[in-house]
Amino acid sequence: MKLDVKTLGTFYELARDGAELGARRLAPVTDLDTRVTITRLHFTSWSGIVNELDDGTEKIAVRVELDGGLAGKSLIVFDYDAAIAVAEKLVSDFPRDERGEISRSAIVEVSQMMLSGFVDEWADALDAHIDISAPEFATGTEPSAILDDPVSGTETETDTDEGDDAPSDDELALVFRSQLTAVGSEIGFKHYLIPDQEQMAALVEERTDDATGIEHRKLYRFDRMAQEGATEAAANLTKMTGMDVQVDIRRINFVSLDAIPRGIPNEPQLSVAFSFDGTPSGYLLFLFDEESASELVTAAMGPVDGDGDEIGHDAIQELSNIMASGMLDGWANLLDSTINHSTPAFTHDMGAAVVDPLIVGLGYDQSFAFVFDTRIRGVETAFDVQIYIIPDEDDLQAALRQLDREAGEASTTAEFVFGEFEQYEFDPASFLDIDEVTEL
Repeated sequence: MKLDVKTLGTFYELARDGAELGARRLAPVTDLDTRVTITRLHFTSWSGIVNELDDGTEKIAVRVELDGGLAGKSLIVFDYDAAIAVAEKLVSDFPRDERGEISRSAIVEVSQMMLSGFVDEWADALDAHIDISAPEFATGTEPSAILDDPVSGTETETDTDEGDDAPSDDELALVFRSQLTAVGSEIGFKHYLIPDQEQMAALVEERTDDATGIEHRKLYRFDRMAQEGATEAAANLTKMTGMDVQVDIRRINFVSLDAIPRGIPNEPQLSVAFSFDGTPSGYLLFLFDEESASELVTAAMGPVDGDGDEIGHDAIQELSNIMASGMLDGWANLLDSTINHSTPAFTHDMGAAVVDPLIVGLGYDQSFAFVFDTRIRGVETAFDVQIYIIPDEDDLQAALRQLDREAGEASTTAEFVFGEFEQYEFDPASFLDIDEVTEL
């Protein structure tokens, strides 16, 4: 299957518009001004969906099955407290001792209203009839309870062959996810659409230009290459700091550029960004919260005297520089290409401000981006770093054309010497200048 960026953008906007229609249908019955804060088109596997929901918190979900012009599964997922807050808006006039079953019915009702709004948008766009099953209510801490997970063998009385259409772990499937938030409150929830993969592939292919399409199989290889680079970076981080870390495999996101900052927590963040040029070109970003940055500096250098902030910032830049060089070395080796990268650009700011220079740089040439998103976290510490790889759209296609071997056939290992820390001055005006070369 080939993927056309223009076609993916159309489906992305359709998913966002459908979520916004669902959100608008919630407002009149709950008095909640609910908005879609972020929409993502994921390329993921079933286990990737399970991992995203596996955070140990209790959730409430309402799910429906779709058939006809769009087949698959659609579900609304609330954190437990958010669901209760929505229900309280609807049942506040009832005596408290009568609210239990009524609350559950209310959550099902408003979820069904939102789900039907989402489906209506797709039906109009596809000019097709879409059948929706009766809604099912689910609650629990395990993803299997929320998804009726075929991997773990969990089945309901009405679902006996769920696993047949589930995305496998052998390739990446398309999944749509929107985050919805009630303005002025902490009420938030997510909408998932997990379409039938054969039908979704047909919908994409009939709208794709073969000349400009991105080969789905090779995109998966590039994702494997990006993940292997992150694994190697984690291994080198352990060597340099002694921290026991592990890599959480995420998924490829296809997003509008304005959605990238919305995914950054609105709290103090430290980022180290690089531009890189060659095959491919793009941006590489390491994102730390303040606690993680402190953990990393202490592990690398021990207690810091003097101007601790300045020394710590230099250390974070140097460690990020070493991890970035290792990842790009591996890509250059695999692709038999030359990849140049800039000096690290350090930012310490609130939330989305740490990625503003990156978004400005990309925005000159494209509206959407493939984002390869990985997390490295400490096993027994508070350390946590997000790694964002955002290749240039045209250069990504050039890199995919060179991927004639499996990603695992060539070594992505590079050797590093952890030496003295260099001091870097962050100059946004020179952010795109290239003055370091990775060539194998």
